Amino acid sequence: MEPKVIFHIDELPKWRLLLNNAANLTASYEGEVPGPAIKVLANSEAVKGYLQQNSADYFFNMEALAQKGVAFTACNHSMRGLNIAADQLPPFVTVVPAGVRELADRQMEGYAYIKP
Repeated sequence: MEPKVIFHIDELPKWRLLLNNAANLTASYEGEVPGPAIKVLANSEAVKGYLQQNSADYFFNMEALAQKGVAFTACNHSMRGLNIAADQLPPFVTVVPAGVRELADRQMEGYAYIKP
C-alpha cells in the first residue's frame, strides 16, 4: 500500500518546519517502491510562502521537493483574499478551489494529515 500524507500549513513562519518535515519523510522512504504520495496544502497567510520574495531563504527546498514528487497546492480563496494571482506562483504549485475541501477530500482518500 502506498503511503499518503498531506501537510497543511496556514502560518507563514512555519514553512521552514514544514519543508524539513516533508524532506525527512521523503528521505525516509528513499528507495522504497512504491514511494509515498506527499502533498502540501497552503491556505490563509501561508500562501504568501509561495512568493519567491517571501521565501528566498527556503525556496530552493520547495523546488527540490517538487522535483522529488511532492505536490504543492494553494487555496484559491486565500489567494483572492491576499490579492495573489496564479501567475505569481511557481510553476510547481497547483491552485485548488478551496483549501478546506482539498484537505477533506484527501483525508477521505486515506491521506494522513500532518500540521506542523
